[in-house]
Amino acid sequence: MTARLKDEVAIVTGAGRGFGRSIALRLAREGAAVTITARTPSQVEQVVGEIQAAGGRALGVAGDVTQAPDVARIVRLASERFGDATLLVNNAGVPGPFGPVWETDIESWWASQALHIKAPMLFLRQVLPAMVARRAGRVIIVSAIAARRVAPYLSAYCVGKLAQTRIIEEVAAETKELGVAAFAIDPGFVFTGIAADTMNSPDAQRWLPGMVGRLREKQAAADSHADLQRCAQRCADLASGRYDALSGRYLELGDDLEALLR
Repeated sequence: MTARLKDEVAIVTGAGRGFGRSIALRLAREGAAVTITARTPSQVEQVVGEIQAAGGRALGVAGDVTQAPDVARIVRLASERFGDATLLVNNAGVPGPFGPVWETDIESWWASQALHIKAPMLFLRQVLPAMVARRAGRVIIVSAIAARRVAPYLSAYCVGKLAQTRIIEEVAAETKELGVAAFAIDPGFVFTGIAADTMNSPDAQRWLPGMVGRLREKQAAADSHADLQRCAQRCADLASGRYDALSGRYLELGDDLEALLR
């Protein structure tokens, strides 16, 4: 455990596994009080247990981040336990549905946008007032390289991730003089549970065989989980405040933050 983030109160969404879990563990290891949220209670409880076993501070609140009452409850319980959130890491996401725009199920497509767009907006509406009032706070949305690429048959994901980067730009512009910093990041390429779900999806196999092949290669690679720690490190670094001058940026793992700061 270190104390770099000892004064931070973080909320991490989609934190039951994969990138969210790694981010939550790293923030807690650096001293932050972390509220873990995801849909699956058992996953939430496991991550909280890992943090507490290591001497960290954690609260688990299962919920649906696309539903306003659940988001309000998550933020309220986090505040009651640790104080107002100083850091929001919006990580929850979904890769599908996959397929041509004219064949994709519109309800599944729209549900993807609810998770990628509505969910962070719900959290921002809950946490930003207190951040603005005390003129201090940080927001990180885990976007993806899809935010700057056109990927056929992946419209739901690409549109959602592009929207997330623009949300960050808007927040950064609106809070520029109010002490809040906001960032969008690409987490890297890791074989996670979501990657396995994608690889096993019949629609992904049909429409995105190249991506499925790359996922199979990553699954077998010795460094299949390396970017989990790199992403967690990036979030901890941004949470430290050192890089607040980069507020509004979309950042990839290969970006040199010190060079960008200079």
